[in-house]
Amino acid sequence: MSDISLKPVLAVTPGSLLGSQILGSQSSLATEELASGAQGGSPRRKWARAWASTRMARSLYEWLWQHEFWLPPGITWEDMQESEDVRYPQPRDLLLSIPFALILVVIRYAFERAIALPLSSKLGVRDKQRPNAQPNPMLETFYSTRCKNPEEGELITLAKQCDLPVRKVERWFRRRRNTDRPSLSKKFCEACWRFTFYIISFFTGLAVLYDKPWLWDHRECWTGYPQQPLQPSLFWYYLLELSFYWSLVFTLPFDVKRKDFKEQIVHHAATIFLISFSYCANYIRIGTLVMVIHDAADCFLEPTKIFNYMKWKKTCDSLFMIFSAVFLISRLVIFPYTVLYNTYYYSMEIFQPFFGYYFVNALLIILQLLHVFWSCLIMHMVYKFILQGTMEKDMRSDTEESDKDEERENIKEKEKNGITYFSSVTSNNYIQRNGSEPLNNRAHLTNGHVKER
Repeated sequence: MSDISLKPVLAVTPGSLLGSQILGSQSSLATEELASGAQGGSPRRKWARAWASTRMARSLYEWLWQHEFWLPPGITWEDMQESEDVRYPQPRDLLLSIPFALILVVIRYAFERAIALPLSSKLGVRDKQRPNAQPNPMLETFYSTRCKNPEEGELITLAKQCDLPVRKVERWFRRRRNTDRPSLSKKFCEACWRFTFYIISFFTGLAVLYDKPWLWDHRECWTGYPQQPLQPSLFWYYLLELSFYWSLVFTLPFDVKRKDFKEQIVHHAATIFLISFSYCANYIRIGTLVMVIHDAADCFLEPTKIFNYMKWKKTCDSLFMIFSAVFLISRLVIFPYTVLYNTYYYSMEIFQPFFGYYFVNALLIILQLLHVFWSCLIMHMVYKFILQGTMEKDMRSDTEESDKDEERENIKEKEKNGITYFSSVTSNNYIQRNGSEPLNNRAHLTNGHVKER
């Protein structure tokens, strides 16, 4: 990577002369505008607010980039000065992740439309035909603004307002909820995209780290810290991961929503904060270990979903067991030892605790709590798999409500009216041994009397 790619436009450190000059010039400009505004008869209050906001921004800037927050005791920003041969992480570099994230969103859209969607058709992934709810403005308004799954009392009230039976109102909400649920092809395309990215990201991480000493000796994460030069390969690896998680945040309203949606938001936020802070504080080495460990299990999760949507049951079950083993080992064994123990204890051999130490470890603990939460779900599914011999449906997935409930309701309603109902099934199951005609072609009972068809 060229030198230009790593040079920040503005070095955002308290010791940066350029940053101080810019903030100082903004303050001077606001003062001049205040004076000129007063002479020209403009409201003084407007310029006073501008001047005060500039001072506030400068104070916040200086407070945020205090070296006590970001660097170990005894190290200041002056000790992190760059040269032509040595580059250090610059916080402004992280701004590149936003346009890169937007590029990933565009690439994802093109990938899903041009590759994943046609692939789903060829592999036999078919969307289930769902009956649409009848147009009803009153029910639609309630569904959009109040509740998607009303209680019994609300159903009765709505039925009276719409002059409909309660069962029809209940059926309308059931069909309306099913309409909002993502189709199988949408889930397939999303899983294909994530699988493609995780494979690329995981092997990129291995290629970047295989010759790095801290991959094999974890104490090397802190050798020379914080004056550890930034290598171009590490910069691009960080940028790739951060851009991907920003892209997930951008597409969150449109992606498949599962029951752990809130946990996913917490995970994305903690990951973005962790990547960003570790880059600014030059926790690059420990950050790369965190990212490659996380990508390992995800490489098996997404193909498990893909084969599940394809209904390749045996392949799906096998991949699920592999994923479970990789997830439990990487998140509950390797991550605590390689990362948590490393940041808590090994780092103390080099420096004393400071704010960055506590902040990074707090974010890592949040990730570990999420690992434990998801591990409990996985172990529950593994337990069911061992007992029943088949993989249970993903407990995070939203279950589609079947219209079979409507058929049962119709049967019960007819039975209440004294009608014995025979479902139309293959006549071979009902042909009597003496060769008489099938039951579905014979007379039906109505109120206890034989009625010819």
